[in-house]
Amino acid sequence: MLVVVGIIIFFLGLLFSIAWHELGHLATAKLFGIKVTQYMVGFGRTIWSRKKGDTEYGVKLIPFGGYIRMIGMFPPKKDEKYGRTASSAPWRAMIEDARQMSAEEITPEDAHRQFYQRSPWKRVIVMLAGPVMNLILAVGIFAAILMGHGINTPTTTVSSVSACVLPATAPNTEQCPADAPPSPAAAADFRPGDRILEFNGKPYASWDELQLAIRRSAGTVPVVVDRGGQQLTLQANLMQTDRPKLNSTSEYEKVGFLGLTPTSQLVKQDVGGVAKTIGGFVSLTAQKVVELPQRVPDLINAIFGGERHQDSPVGIVGASRLGGEVLASDDYGVDARIIMMFNLLAGVNLSLFVFNMLPILPLDGGHVAGAIWESLRRGFAKLVRRPDPGPFDTARLMPLAYAVSLIFIAYSLLVLVADVVNPVKLF
Repeated sequence: MLVVVGIIIFFLGLLFSIAWHELGHLATAKLFGIKVTQYMVGFGRTIWSRKKGDTEYGVKLIPFGGYIRMIGMFPPKKDEKYGRTASSAPWRAMIEDARQMSAEEITPEDAHRQFYQRSPWKRVIVMLAGPVMNLILAVGIFAAILMGHGINTPTTTVSSVSACVLPATAPNTEQCPADAPPSPAAAADFRPGDRILEFNGKPYASWDELQLAIRRSAGTVPVVVDRGGQQLTLQANLMQTDRPKLNSTSEYEKVGFLGLTPTSQLVKQDVGGVAKTIGGFVSLTAQKVVELPQRVPDLINAIFGGERHQDSPVGIVGASRLGGEVLASDDYGVDARIIMMFNLLAGVNLSLFVFNMLPILPLDGGHVAGAIWESLRRGFAKLVRRPDPGPFDTARLMPLAYAVSLIFIAYSLLVLVADVVNPVKLF
């Protein structure tokens, strides 16, 4: 029951995130006098709608996105007010059909309220407003959690010591195989509760810095620890072994291995700490978005019974299942589970921000890139005293936009199937 409740709650949170995104486009479009005919959450058949003023507000059957419909997204063809030019080229037909569909909504009284007529900076604001709304929501959630609750921060105190060294891909087990070598930490007599003061002659105040030093080391290294108020120097013979790359569960590299797990404690962050942490989240999210094409083989492998990594891409179905898993987990208290769900929701909004900023149509970033290019082109023409080249005709990019859309749909279906047959599991 808790799983179902968690899925429903998280699903509603995702729908709110979509509606919140589109609200940014809607508010700024109306602010600049652009006519918006539709504000919809979802795609496909309309299951509820209501018209207020110029705009129809509604919810559609397929809840995998949303949109607003602005008139005049494409400028008319030069030397022609509106209309379609016959051509044998399929891509030319796509361009003219897109232009004609855009023109069909325009009435004489609304001819001055078209999107393309607005200054490039206004169009940039309208298209950026959606992703920025997702960023605002993500930052608000993360900031509230980081400053009000705190973040689990590893310390330099030892929580547990690995008894032996196992391959990075080996399943977790409390028992060591007979042929497994003891871990360097166990051989050096590290114990839970030891606080590491120095590693290889240098003091370290944070686990992150200490972890990097360990991964970069090899051979015998002196480690000074505080054990019950007494300082001891332990000699650890670090070994090189394959371990997951930092911030990854599917990529490996050969690094120095000691065999310690640190304790952690909740640390509330100040404004500077929040900015640094969220900056790291944005950087990591951007990296994962860029890596999406590389994930296709893993997704296909997962569909046919292979391993589904925790950092594998998920869609709205997979994200909702994660929300259900978090709420139903017995390993954490109610407060911790609620915070984890909000963290997941913030992460989804951060992903929506980064993904929509990609400078390709039909994403928001593609329209932003078109407006910026138009501004640069007009500025250059003015500088060299040439005639104004007019608005940039984004309709010419529609064949590319259709191709990108098909790729996105295919990728989304691949992720959907993987989320159903082999979902990502946090625990």
